[in-house]
Amino acid sequence: MSLAQLHYTSAPPGPDGEGFRFTAVSPGLPDSLLTEAEQLIGYEPPRDAPSRPRADQLADFPQVLSHSVLSDGGRLLARTVYTGADHSGRWGNFHAHAVHLPDGARLPGGVLPITAWDSSQWAVRTPEGGVPAPLEKLAPSGLFDRDGLADFAAARGAWLAGFFGDLRRLCEDPAAPQIVLVEQRSADVAQWVALGSTVLPRESAHRLTFITYTRRPQQAGQQIIGVLPDDAQAMRGHDHRFRMHHCTGRAGPVDGTADAWAHTAARVWLGRAPELFKAAAAVSDGPFEAGPLAAFALRAGIALPANSRAAGVNWLRGRTDVLDEEQLALLVVTVCAPAEDRTAEESAALGRLFGVLDGRVPVAVTEPLAALLLAGAVHAAGAAGLSPVRRASLTDGLRERLAADLGPAVREGVRGADGTDRPLELLRVADTLDVDCADLLPELAHRLSRALLADPDGVYSVTVRTGLEEQFELRAALLEQLDALASEDPPAAARMLECTALPFTGMQALPHLRMCAEASRVGTGDRMSTLRSVLRASGISPFAEPLVLRTAMGLVWDGVVPGAGEARLLLDEAGSDAHRIAGTWTVLVRAALEGSLTDGDVPALARDLLRRFTGELDARVRGALLLLDFAGQLDEGTAPDGWTGRVLRLRSAAEPLEPAVLERTLRSLVRRLLSDDPPDGELFALTHSGDADLIAAYGRTARDEAVRDRLQLSPGYVADCFVSWNGHSGAGAAWDATRTALLEEVLRPVVRALPAEDVASAEQRLERAGGRAAEEFRTWNRPGAFGRFAQRFGG
Repeated sequence: MSLAQLHYTSAPPGPDGEGFRFTAVSPGLPDSLLTEAEQLIGYEPPRDAPSRPRADQLADFPQVLSHSVLSDGGRLLARTVYTGADHSGRWGNFHAHAVHLPDGARLPGGVLPITAWDSSQWAVRTPEGGVPAPLEKLAPSGLFDRDGLADFAAARGAWLAGFFGDLRRLCEDPAAPQIVLVEQRSADVAQWVALGSTVLPRESAHRLTFITYTRRPQQAGQQIIGVLPDDAQAMRGHDHRFRMHHCTGRAGPVDGTADAWAHTAARVWLGRAPELFKAAAAVSDGPFEAGPLAAFALRAGIALPANSRAAGVNWLRGRTDVLDEEQLALLVVTVCAPAEDRTAEESAALGRLFGVLDGRVPVAVTEPLAALLLAGAVHAAGAAGLSPVRRASLTDGLRERLAADLGPAVREGVRGADGTDRPLELLRVADTLDVDCADLLPELAHRLSRALLADPDGVYSVTVRTGLEEQFELRAALLEQLDALASEDPPAAARMLECTALPFTGMQALPHLRMCAEASRVGTGDRMSTLRSVLRASGISPFAEPLVLRTAMGLVWDGVVPGAGEARLLLDEAGSDAHRIAGTWTVLVRAALEGSLTDGDVPALARDLLRRFTGELDARVRGALLLLDFAGQLDEGTAPDGWTGRVLRLRSAAEPLEPAVLERTLRSLVRRLLSDDPPDGELFALTHSGDADLIAAYGRTARDEAVRDRLQLSPGYVADCFVSWNGHSGAGAAWDATRTALLEEVLRPVVRALPAEDVASAEQRLERAGGRAAEEFRTWNRPGAFGRFAQRFGG
């Protein structure tokens, strides 16, 4: 099948006129195609070209080879050359020879468009008779032999990766910026296009559009545009549309991390191994996949940057079957060669590759990987994480050499490394290399135990968990340390066990840790039942080891003071000696001194403490407990006379007194003073004590509902309260104010509401008592008499 052709040049006068026009066109090409093609095949000489070049100068003019997309989906491949003055000798002339490829068609033989550069079948003049001769194919140029392209790639090595990366983006995104290549010769631009065609997938290479020379790059629609340095200056301000590659000066620094595929492709060409592109494409899962190309390059011994090496290693991990043992060994040696740019990503990829190969190939193949990973685990500050290398992965000779080289750094790291993961990583290396670190384990366990208690979620990482599973001696030392710390802060240890699920089954006693685990399991619903369960979990009696009692109480109450009833049970069940040695007797004292006013066990607890901790109580605490004991005697009715005086004396000895103790004691005292038959002189002692707290407590208690109810039911109690509140005038301002308020605000409303017979009964009781009490009661109870009565008695 013959290719459709067209020729375009400046023609002499004739039937169709003169000037530039199509001078020969294959039959069947529509006028619309010719109109569109005319815009693609023009030629402007370089700015500094001679206006009337000699024949020998014409060869120096740029040659244009363009491959363009047409609106009908077809493509136009054209070669345009400058031919000097036109037929009239008045202006410059050029000749364009083009072939049309319909949509979906390729050049005969499936050759790439760029191979037509400088083909011998391009014409430089219009064929005789104006009819193109049949053209079955375009013979490829001799410019693009393998060695020639390799030499060109070496000369342009600084720009290769950037060009390949931009080319990839153009193929993946039609809206990506066009590539502008600034070269002194259009033939060099053609070589760039040829290099790009070799690295692209075959279909993308066939569809790659380009023009090797133009004076107006802003108007060019091709993907790759070649310009001379002078014309590149005119492109300033259009940087967003183009990616410029100035290949005539000095290249900028190469970023080896940006595009792994592009950098790998560049290194393959620099390694003069373009056949690897075809080999990698045969096993790739998609275009521009860096992994297979990098793997084949590594197999060939080509040095790659870190991101390319990582991509190759990651891909090879799942495709080790593509290499035989010898090739695999060569690749391992290549990736393990010293590299200053090795990254954490690459180290992790090497570790995964080792995990795949270890045990499946001879040790001799994987030993370089093992040595690299172990050295990385020691010197790279944990960048590779836990080393996957085990003892069986090394020969005895290599283990000895690595131990001699890495042993000092391993020990130093275990001794002084920051954090908790790092020492565990190094201990794994130490085990693999037989580096003795036993003397370093106690101090490491000490650091790790405190870190776990302070931040269990953050510290108990995969590295720490795995390390403790593997390091029996370290785990045993750590558990001993944690058991000791648990006795000092049981709640923190319990929380740590909940977060970490740290295993401690085995022969170690660990009573405090076992109690912490049990407390987390059973909860603290019934605290005494929980305490007994926790103590059983310790495996030790508190009589034999009282410190377990302290731990158990810390777990169950966790800083909360037990109730008085719980404290009495704790004292009875464990005994005073255990509490004394464990130091928990102070908690029992707090339970008494801070006990609720509604807790009826407080006085009995105080009595027990006074009896069983005689030597431990200081004078203040003893006075406070004696007050609580005396309050209990007052409530029980067994207190000897002299209540007020005893309360005041004990209070003085117990200052500063806990508010709950003072309130309980005063309430118990005034309740007895407000009872039916208080001992003679007790109220007198209260009223004349001048103690504001005591008198205020009397006033508050006298206003209780219980006192009001009793007044409403007992005329005799009304008479007794009148005598108490009406008497002792002048005992002091506090008492006078209190009794006056009680007479007016408590007693009067009750008496006014009583039946007449109850009022009379109260008067009779007062008359039997003798004195002026009955008369004063009647005077006080007369309507309107209160003011005169108060004045008379100083109220």
